[in-house]
Amino acid sequence: MTTNQLAAGYYRKCVDRLAALAVLVQRQAFSDVVRESQEIVELALKGMLRAVGVDPPKWHDVGDLLIQFGDRFPQIERQQLVDLAAASKLLRKEREFGFCGDIDFIPTEEYDTDDLSRAYGYSETATTMLGVVLESQRQG
Repeated sequence: MTTNQLAAGYYRKCVDRLAALAVLVQRQAFSDVVRESQEIVELALKGMLRAVGVDPPKWHDVGDLLIQFGDRFPQIERQQLVDLAAASKLLRKEREFGFCGDIDFIPTEEYDTDDLSRAYGYSETATTMLGVVLESQRQG
């Protein structure tokens, strides 16, 4: 398996998870959308890195690496990379709370439609950017 095949596999997973995420959005499962969005963004960013020859580390937030290797993404504006990195960082902070919560943080009560919309938007954007990178690789 090549790095590009793995990146393409990540893209497929992102697209499939976005379809599943639409069900959670419809059901207004706010905390679940936040949690699942984090995973989609993580996969998309790791796919982007793999597509340009960077082996991503095994941690959840790789946004800083997008910035570090930004010159390898000529098809994406720098501000878009900065925005993706910020989304990754924000969602990483919400990862555990969105799933399990804590004694003073009940996930099903803490998130709202704004959180849902923001997280879903991040997922769509990250998946789209991975698709752009893969398409650029195919053409180039």
